[in-house]
Amino acid sequence: MKSHFQILIIGGGTAGITLAAQLKLKDASLDIGLIEPSDKHYYQPAWTLVGAGTYDFKETERNEADYIPKDVYWIQDKATGIDPEQNQVSTAQSGTFTYDFLIPVPGLVMAPELLPGLPEALDKGVVCSNYTDPEHTWKVLQNFKGGNAVFTQPTTPIKCGGAPQKIMYLAEDYFRKKGIRDQTNVLYATPGTIIFGVPDFAKTLNKIIHDRNILFKPFYAPEKIDAEKQEITFRYSKPGESNCTIMEGNPLGEELIGAMEIKVHYDMLHLAPPQTAPKFIQESKLSIQDGPGKGWIDVDIHTMQHKRYPNVFSLGDVAHLPTAKTGAAIRKQAPVLVENMLSMIKTGKVGQESYEGYSSCPIVTRYGRMLLAEFKYDNVRDSDPLISKFVDTTKEQYSMWLLKKYGLPFMYWNLMLRGRA
Repeated sequence: MKSHFQILIIGGGTAGITLAAQLKLKDASLDIGLIEPSDKHYYQPAWTLVGAGTYDFKETERNEADYIPKDVYWIQDKATGIDPEQNQVSTAQSGTFTYDFLIPVPGLVMAPELLPGLPEALDKGVVCSNYTDPEHTWKVLQNFKGGNAVFTQPTTPIKCGGAPQKIMYLAEDYFRKKGIRDQTNVLYATPGTIIFGVPDFAKTLNKIIHDRNILFKPFYAPEKIDAEKQEITFRYSKPGESNCTIMEGNPLGEELIGAMEIKVHYDMLHLAPPQTAPKFIQESKLSIQDGPGKGWIDVDIHTMQHKRYPNVFSLGDVAHLPTAKTGAAIRKQAPVLVENMLSMIKTGKVGQESYEGYSSCPIVTRYGRMLLAEFKYDNVRDSDPLISKFVDTTKEQYSMWLLKKYGLPFMYWNLMLRGRA
């Protein structure tokens, strides 16, 4: 078995496959190895639609082997450790591999154990998550008869920060279609401070939640779940606040426990589980050791090159980049990494390409409507020049729904994973 590669990629998800394909298109002679244990590849952005009963889960699944570029050596195994001093990666079963250049892009892992009560409750009964089992979400929506429908997210970074509210809008629309909206409280509770970070899109979303009578609770950090009692406890996390007040007779029946904890009964609960970088990334010297970015890979936010190990580059979900963790971000990061790494291979100097933080979040706001939130570093709005010529992306649009349901999946499978988008 081959054990040394010019370029070694860890991860065969969106980032790993896109990078392998782009590198091979630029230079077919590159010697590339790719470590990925799974034989299935999923188009996860469509899981929001699966959870709302408007997309077939089977359509989101393909064989990994069909997308790993020809002439890329597939090591079907799990990476377990990285030693950047020795240019080595260890695996669970296949031994150790060495490299000239390394691209660790393994994506995030679900860590439900970080929220007490969640491992016992997740994907059972009325507790669901599009992140883990969107088909169960659809069952929960169909079985829901009214009461408190609670949607929340953790304090950790997550894949696509907008996803927890997308399913909330679709569920609210579904309850209207089903004729049970009058018997339902729809609660969107988030540890965040606002509905969305980019003002232009926040304005539209604030109007939507107001017009559709959605209860929005910022500074609500989920703390624990009691599946038997169907209760979730939040900690009120507003900076500088030492106690929290709850109005008597509030529609949700919230209960204050102590100064800062709020207990809410749920008749259905959708949440994004806490998420982290894989353990072997957190424990490697490639990750930031202390402070706010602890556990994430320490890269330059513009060049994608590691700050301490020049032959290591990274992007996507595990890289410490102050932007959303989305496939759209990877699409803009990948060409930058490829050019900069190829320059490093050929000249010993990193290239001049710069990533400015672009990410996008297609926010479905009801069946048949979507707004496309595009932004870059510092929450600055950043529109695709082509789309913005024809469409005001800050408004709910049917055309954007068609893009989400048909256009983006086509682009993903046929262009992005082939290195052509």
